[in-house]
Amino acid sequence: MRHGNSAMGCKHEEQGGDLMGQRDVILRLSAVALVVLMILLGGHKFVPFLAPLVLAHCDTMSGPGIKDAQQALETKNVDQVLKWVEQKDEPGIRQAFERTLVVRKLSEQARELADMYFFETLVRIHRAGEGAPYTGIKPAGSEVEPGIEAADKAVESGSVDELMADVSAQIAGGIRERFRAVMEKRGHSSDSVEAGREYVKAYITFIHYVENLHLAIVGQGAHGEEPTPAASHKHWSFG
Repeated sequence: MRHGNSAMGCKHEEQGGDLMGQRDVILRLSAVALVVLMILLGGHKFVPFLAPLVLAHCDTMSGPGIKDAQQALETKNVDQVLKWVEQKDEPGIRQAFERTLVVRKLSEQARELADMYFFETLVRIHRAGEGAPYTGIKPAGSEVEPGIEAADKAVESGSVDELMADVSAQIAGGIRERFRAVMEKRGHSSDSVEAGREYVKAYITFIHYVENLHLAIVGQGAHGEEPTPAASHKHWSFG
């Protein structure tokens, strides 16, 4: 019986590992798709500026970090939120958690205040770890970027297919639109200096658009993600 239980335990661990692995893949794909989609939506001109915006999603009461914090308080298990901070910041989170558990027992009002104290502490430390300022917690249901909402939907559904299809379609449309503008103005670039400038403007817009897509896919990621060694030196192949 003991050997049987051990075998079953190993099987459950393997299944759990497979599920975590699948979720990790979806999260990574969603992160790349999110950055690309936000570029396509035109909200930001340069990839490095996207990080603060992505981080801002963790500032809402309906964000994943706060949800984990709420669950941690209900179950009295701080481990559920430690993934949101770096290892060096664990002591501060554990201390805030223990203080919150003590105070929230006093009254309903004390519970609300203590919970908010813990939420703010978690988000503040999380954002500090990502190099972003803490600007407060927004109410549940606060509007977030469409790209963030789409990436969250992919993670919750367990499939990135719809997100990738949407991003791919917008990439193709965005590139074709800007390329068409370049070619139209190129044909008249020699007509006058002003026409030449219009061509250069369209050309630069097209080149930077593709460059930012390239950086999002194989270079710098959002949310402080470091590029892999292979990605750092990778070039697109159009063959």
